[in-house]
Amino acid sequence: MSVSDPQTLRLGFSPCPNDTFIFHALLHGGVPAPLPLQPHIADVEELNTLARRGALDVTKVSLGVVPWIMENYALLSAGAALGWGCGPLVVAREGMPPAAWRTASLAVPGAMTTANLLLTLHGGFHGSRRAMLFSEVMPAVARGEADMGLVIHEGRFTYERLGLVKVLDLGQWWEKEYHLPLPLGAIAVRRDLPHPVALALQEAIAASLARAQAAPEATREFVRAHAQEMEQAVTEAHIKTFVTEFSLDLGTAGRAAINNLVGRAAVLQGKRLPADGLFLSEE
Repeated sequence: MSVSDPQTLRLGFSPCPNDTFIFHALLHGGVPAPLPLQPHIADVEELNTLARRGALDVTKVSLGVVPWIMENYALLSAGAALGWGCGPLVVAREGMPPAAWRTASLAVPGAMTTANLLLTLHGGFHGSRRAMLFSEVMPAVARGEADMGLVIHEGRFTYERLGLVKVLDLGQWWEKEYHLPLPLGAIAVRRDLPHPVALALQEAIAASLARAQAAPEATREFVRAHAQEMEQAVTEAHIKTFVTEFSLDLGTAGRAAINNLVGRAAVLQGKRLPADGLFLSEE
C-alpha cells in the first residue's frame, strides 16, 4: 500500500465480542468503508506488536502500548473499550491478603496490555510475571503454574468455573483512585494516512456500532464464530460491559481518562506525549 494513494486499509481487531460486534456492519456491507478493508483478526497482544511495527493502517490496541506507538498513530474517538465496572481482575486459587500480593507470581495476558500496565501502576505487585494468551491465564492459575492471574475479556464472567476467587478488581481501584472511567483499548490510525480517509473511517466505525446497537441480532453469528466463550449469556454480558457510550464517542470524559492513563504510562517509559495530542484531529 502506498500511503500517499492508499488502495486498501489493513484493519486489525480482536476476536472478542465487543470488537466483532462493533465491526460487523462495516465488514458486511451494512456501512460503507472509505476504502476496501483487509481485516486482520488477532489477540490484542499480537495487534499491539503489529502496531509497534507500523504494520496495520488502523487497529484496536491496548492503551498500555500507546506510549510506544503514539508518534506514528493517533487515536480515534469511536470504537474504544472504556467505561465503569469493566476492569481487569486479579484472581487466585484462594483468597490472598495484600501482604502476599507483593511477591506472588502472576500469569498476565501480554506485557503490553492495559491490564498489565494497571498492575504496575497499582504498585502492590512485584513478583515475577509470565505473559501468555489471555485464554491461558486462568487455566495456568488453576494448575498451580502461577500464584495469581490477571483476567481480562470474558474471563471476568467465568473465573469461578475453574475454582478461582477474585483477589482484586483493578477497575474499582482505578475508579476510586482517579474518579475516571477506565480506558482499556482504543482504535489507532496511522498518522500518515490521508486525513480525510482517517476521518471517514472514524465516522464509519461509529456508524457500524450504531447499526449493531439498532439490530444486535444481525451480529450474533459473526460474534459467535470468533468468541472464545460460546455461551450466549456470557457473550451478551461481555458486549454490555465493554461496549459503552464511550465506544460510540469518547467525549470529554473518555479523552481525559485516556490522557490520564497514557500520560502515566509514558512517564514509566520515559516518553513525552505528542505535541499535537494523542487523538485524531477533527478538523
